[in-house]
Amino acid sequence: MLRLSEIMRREPIEVAPEDTLGEVAERMSEANVGAVVVKDYGRLIGILTERDMLKAMAARVHTSEARVRQWMTEDPITAGVDTGLEEAARIMLDNGFRHLPIVDENGRVAGIASLRRVVAATQAAADRA
Repeated sequence: MLRLSEIMRREPIEVAPEDTLGEVAERMSEANVGAVVVKDYGRLIGILTERDMLKAMAARVHTSEARVRQWMTEDPITAGVDTGLEEAARIMLDNGFRHLPIVDENGRVAGIASLRRVVAATQAAADRA
């Protein structure tokens, strides 16, 4: 059975709660990612996704002034590196999100998984079977 550790994006972009949305949007665009983890003093405190950015834009915020802390999802649900892909997909679908921070056995952020990666890896495994 495939595990998140096999398909997750390692070394996700980490941002601070005081960063501006504009700064983060640039970094997300350059890295072609849909979510970043928000850390404060090394501890995961949130996740900021493309959907959060869209909500901010719809609210007509100024990206050079709006801060990550205002738009992030606080205390995100996480999964362990050994979580199976089916369970990860279930977590994301049941909770209505497309990005899942992955933590190691010490609770440190090890990566991030997108629903797209989970589904693609699951389909590839099924095709090989």
